[in-house]
Amino acid sequence: MIRVAPEAIDALLPQTQCTRCGYAGCRPYADAIVSGEAQINQCPPGGAETIGALAKLLGRMPLALNPVNGVEGPLTVAQIDEDRCIGCAKCLPPCPVDAIVGARKQMHTVLVEACTGCELCVAPCPVDCIVMVPRSSLTSTFAVPGSHVNRERFDAHNQRAASRARAQSDLLSAHKKAALAAAT
Repeated sequence: MIRVAPEAIDALLPQTQCTRCGYAGCRPYADAIVSGEAQINQCPPGGAETIGALAKLLGRMPLALNPVNGVEGPLTVAQIDEDRCIGCAKCLPPCPVDAIVGARKQMHTVLVEACTGCELCVAPCPVDCIVMVPRSSLTSTFAVPGSHVNRERFDAHNQRAASRARAQSDLLSAHKKAALAAAT
């Protein structure tokens, strides 16, 4: 077996960040492959093409996609039924590439050109107004985002989330200090 850096494996993954592989994203899955914790056949969005590329890179035999992780299918995108959307904003945080825009109590929409088809926005929707549709069924054609673009958007999403968490923590700390100062 050939030893390969996780970055090389991560570069072959589609960067949908869908978690269907059983890991929190493409990079954790790449780390698990390197450590021997995961097989190369756990990425439904990448399908047979990705499995083949991973097998070649790692000097292994290709495997069939593990059905536990899902099935290979057409590229999909999320669509929001805007008449049913209640603006709850529960779909915003799970989107790993910030492909959904909207505000609380306002209708949301999907930026089709940025959507990776990860499906993570579907489950949190309390009114089931989000469906996954084949990208090929759209009347307007948008280029499929490349893995490097998906990775950049995912990294930017994580940086924004970390910045918001730090700001919230700093604000809470300031409130606690003010409360302590007022009490003394």
